[in-house]
Amino acid sequence: MRKITILAGIVALFIFIGILWWNNGLSPLDRRDKSQKMFVIEPGSGIRAIANNLEKEGLIKDPIVFFLMVRQKGYDKKIQAGDFRLSPSMTATEIAEAMTKGSLDIWVTIPEGKRAEEIAEILSEKIPTYDESWKQDLLQQEGYLFPETYLVPRDSNSETIITLLTNTFEEKYSQISQKNLDLTKEEIVILASMIEREAKHDEDRALISSVMHNRLEIGMALQIDATIQYAKGKINGNWWTPVTLAEYRSVKSTYNTYLQPGLPPGPISNPGQKSLEAAANPASTNFLYYITDKNGINRYATTGEQHLENIRKYGLSS
Repeated sequence: MRKITILAGIVALFIFIGILWWNNGLSPLDRRDKSQKMFVIEPGSGIRAIANNLEKEGLIKDPIVFFLMVRQKGYDKKIQAGDFRLSPSMTATEIAEAMTKGSLDIWVTIPEGKRAEEIAEILSEKIPTYDESWKQDLLQQEGYLFPETYLVPRDSNSETIITLLTNTFEEKYSQISQKNLDLTKEEIVILASMIEREAKHDEDRALISSVMHNRLEIGMALQIDATIQYAKGKINGNWWTPVTLAEYRSVKSTYNTYLQPGLPPGPISNPGQKSLEAAANPASTNFLYYITDKNGINRYATTGEQHLENIRKYGLSS
């Protein structure tokens, strides 16, 4: 009987200690500190990482208690990515609840190779203050809207968005090396915008760039399908519909690089840094042609005869 009493006492003690640990972990780090800190949750962050970061930022006492509480209450399915104003005077539960009620800013991802109208569509889905007038503002910056994941204020206007994207472009552009000093920034951006649409693999970017540079040097038409797709615009809900044989000549546009020699009048998409690098630094080749086979592999050729042989051997898919 005595052993049972002792065992019960030990169990009760552990329970008591556990309750103290739990309540302490949920309590505010500092009730007197009413200051607010901006806490950012990156897209895809797990609850463990969030809990550890909260502790590092001096907002909670115990990341283990926070993690268990969030799972217990089901907050893990509701916590949003974004930024939040939190205080050390808040309890762990209040902090978790705050992160389920909408962030101050919104994460917006702009993928590489999107045209301005596609970026407008992304913003219209993400930003509550979006207005259709933004589309024209974005079009005026085609090519310079840098693809990246941004934390954007919920109450943004077009000027805020465009400044954010174009400033990022300038920062990234300043980091690229430039072998071809004769090229202007605009020419590099136009080339990069085509490379972004044409290259399926990173290793192809500099090679495709070499084909474009080689053609420009001898006055040969670039013949880039993506420029015709750009000229065609949106068809059946798709901005980049395949080009038919007839359209190589029927699409009358200064962007049709089958009919118009030289560069198109402006960028056709918004390229990332790798394509900008490739545009400024083409591979050293004699290639004038390429096709993409059914497996997505580019086949390059120096002469028309080699190009025709590639078409016969691999089949023309682009």
